[in-house]
This record gives sequence, C-alpha cells and structure tokens, in this order.
Amino acid sequence: MQTISSNTISLIGMPGAGKSTIGVVLAKLMGLDFKDTDLDIQVAAGATLQTILEQYGYEHLRNIEEQVLLKIFLPGAVIATGGSVVYSSAAMKRLQAAGPVIYLKTDLVTLQHRVNNAPHRGIANGPGMTLTDVFNERTPLYERYATRVIDVSTGNPDQIASRILQA
Repeated sequence: MQTISSNTISLIGMPGAGKSTIGVVLAKLMGLDFKDTDLDIQVAAGATLQTILEQYGYEHLRNIEEQVLLKIFLPGAVIATGGSVVYSSAAMKRLQAAGPVIYLKTDLVTLQHRVNNAPHRGIANGPGMTLTDVFNERTPLYERYATRVIDVSTGNPDQIASRILQA
C-alpha cells in the first residue's frame, strides 16, 4: 500500500469537515508544521472571519484568503485551508504544486450538526445561500482539485489521520 510521503499536505473541505482538528493530528504524526489559513486570514485582516464577513462581505474574505495562500510558506507543513479556497484557481494550483490535496468529505447532515454547534464560523457564501446551497456548489470544486478524497463521516481524528497516511 502506497503512503503519503510529501512534506506538504493540504486539507480542503466544507466548514465542519474537521480540517483543523485532523490537520493537527496529521502534522504530529508526520513531524510537520501545522498551518491553519483561517487563523492566518484573521491575523492578516486584524479581525475574525465572522467580522470580516459582516463588515466587508464574502468576496473580501475570499480575496484575503487567496492573498494569504499565495504568500504563506508551504514546505514542511500540513495546511488546513478555509472552506472557500476552491474558488481561487491560483491558490489551488499552488497547493497542488506543493503536494497532495486531500478532500475531507462528509455528508451534509454531519456538517449541519457541526456548523449549528458553532454558528459563528465565518462561512464565505453569497447572500441568502443555505449550507445546502454552499455544499452543492463547492462539492464539485473540492472533487476537481483533490488528489485524494477521504471520507471523514466516521472515525475520530486519529483514525482519520491514519487513513490519510495510508491513502
């Protein structure tokens, strides 16, 4: 069985898929740095994701996300991206060039439960869009850019990180 051996792995997926949680575990298992681009966006903007959305709108948040992903140092890290990274072809090309891009796929019911438990997640979506709309719009993009798809509907973060390594 082939295992992931790159020194840069990017995790993409919907908000609530577990990118940050699984990313930390995966980075520890691989001896790599961990980068959460949502945190980098907040530092760059000097505001939370939710505040950016409320004050400037989702397009502004996506622009900051793209700028962050085009500038951050990628080698030797597990990168947990924001959920809307797939709207930037430039950012996705950079991530793909750095190493495998893993789509953490889960079902809509699980995502709805997780997002409802953390209502101020800062989801960059257009006006009036529901989580279902965002899910339906982004899923084909995640699948297009992913090197590998890992179902994260079952298992704890340690088990899922092990599945990624054995992908």
